[in-house]
Amino acid sequence: MKKILLHCCCAPCSTASIERLLADGYDIVLFYSNSNIYPKEEFDKRLTYMQKLADIYKLELLVGEYDHDSWSAAVKGLENEPEKGRRCAACFAYNLARAEAKAKELGIEEFTTTLTVSPHKISQMIFDAAKDMAGYVPYNFKKQEGFKKSLQLSEKYGLYRQNYCGCEYSLRASAQHS
Repeated sequence: MKKILLHCCCAPCSTASIERLLADGYDIVLFYSNSNIYPKEEFDKRLTYMQKLADIYKLELLVGEYDHDSWSAAVKGLENEPEKGRRCAACFAYNLARAEAKAKELGIEEFTTTLTVSPHKISQMIFDAAKDMAGYVPYNFKKQEGFKKSLQLSEKYGLYRQNYCGCEYSLRASAQHS
């Protein structure tokens, strides 16, 4: 069985992604590495539900160090970019580089991310951020009704669904639209 590291942004997005990878014959290792999430309490809340999901699927969950300062440095100068803009591209590159490093550290040849399941993310932007990364598999989890499945599975499993991507800038933007 092929092994793959799955970078997980949150439990809801992970549901349909896990289902698809299992259907494709992968042995999955989950990697929750999201230093972009703000505040730390939100990171921890999402992690709680990631652990619940890992337990449901009986998958190993690895947790990357929470280093919001490092992530902030990676997006410095892009704070006022709109959602789906250059800040998001830098964020994707940051998180995917951490996933690439973790996969390499573990000797796992392939990795991918749940980020492409969301209709709020531009899959091509994610693919572009990872195009030169060793072992990246460009899954578009939106396909095959991925987002719809994620909604259904999140409800089935009682998962917390957040109302913003994760960073303080997406939180601010979501508050402005409320």
